[in-house]
Amino acid sequence: MLALGNLLEMTLAGHEPASKIQLTPEGTRLRWLAEGALEVTPAAGRDNGMDLLLSAGIHGNETAPIELLDRLLCSIARNELQPRARLLLLFGNPGAMRRGERFVEQDINRLFNGRHELSSGAEAMRACELEHLAASFFADTERTRLHYDMHTAIRASRIEQFALYPWAEGRRHSRRECARLQAAGIDAVLLQSQPSTTFSAYTYAGLGAEAFTLELGKARPFGHNELVNLDRLELRLHAIIEGREPAVDEAAIERLQLFSFAREVIKHSDAFVLHLPVDVENFTELEPGYLLAEDLANSRWVVEEQGARIIFPNPKVHNGQRAGILLVPAADSLLE
Repeated sequence: MLALGNLLEMTLAGHEPASKIQLTPEGTRLRWLAEGALEVTPAAGRDNGMDLLLSAGIHGNETAPIELLDRLLCSIARNELQPRARLLLLFGNPGAMRRGERFVEQDINRLFNGRHELSSGAEAMRACELEHLAASFFADTERTRLHYDMHTAIRASRIEQFALYPWAEGRRHSRRECARLQAAGIDAVLLQSQPSTTFSAYTYAGLGAEAFTLELGKARPFGHNELVNLDRLELRLHAIIEGREPAVDEAAIERLQLFSFAREVIKHSDAFVLHLPVDVENFTELEPGYLLAEDLANSRWVVEEQGARIIFPNPKVHNGQRAGILLVPAADSLLE
């Protein structure tokens, strides 16, 4: 296998390759850009005009999508997968990946859309570097731009594989892209309605790409992801990369659960209390009137919405950060 096909191994070892550019026998070019960052350019005459950014490891302990990215790159390096799309493959937080931890000092996925400028440290610098890498990759606005930022969740979920679709002023969420996700094994899409500081929000709002945060099961250590079935996503990615993706059936949207964001629960102080079981699952339904959380100064979050569900409940976040999100069902009329 070509040395650059071992990007994961190099990243975990903290090594920089001696040769930054290599070619497969078929003529695909692999180019090492920075730690955990590799650009793949199709062989001459094969480029179909798509720029596909695939990122994983923004949280270092979310290993199933890291392993998926590694399999894709190994297949390209062995000439088994012959791209027509141009690719940027990113392992987001190498330091946290080497430790097997979510992050080292701070959550990188809270540091995009310029938020890193208000912070310091290695992870703020890495968020800035990832923004620059993505901006350079998506510089040609005449090309099709797609970004999947792949994650796994801290806790179990009643809907195991779901996507967060960022928001941007003046843009409508795409029915076609949601149907494509359904074909890739995604069961639900959360339609965001306000700005965010995640990586996919940066590429969507700042760079004009279609972009999603994909949650693909529960976080487990390397080599222990046999319960995370990414077969449908992997097959779809192979098809997108090789330019042989079947026509997207927009009627598939009927098989996709859609949700919109109702409210965020913000932790303001150390007095914050989240009134949920420690092992509560994502997408757990909450009845109207349920006291969800309390904080200082009589701050209370009481469920008012019909059909409300909770995702990402985490009372251990830093003060000022989101400790959970309330969702409500959404109609597909929100898609265009």
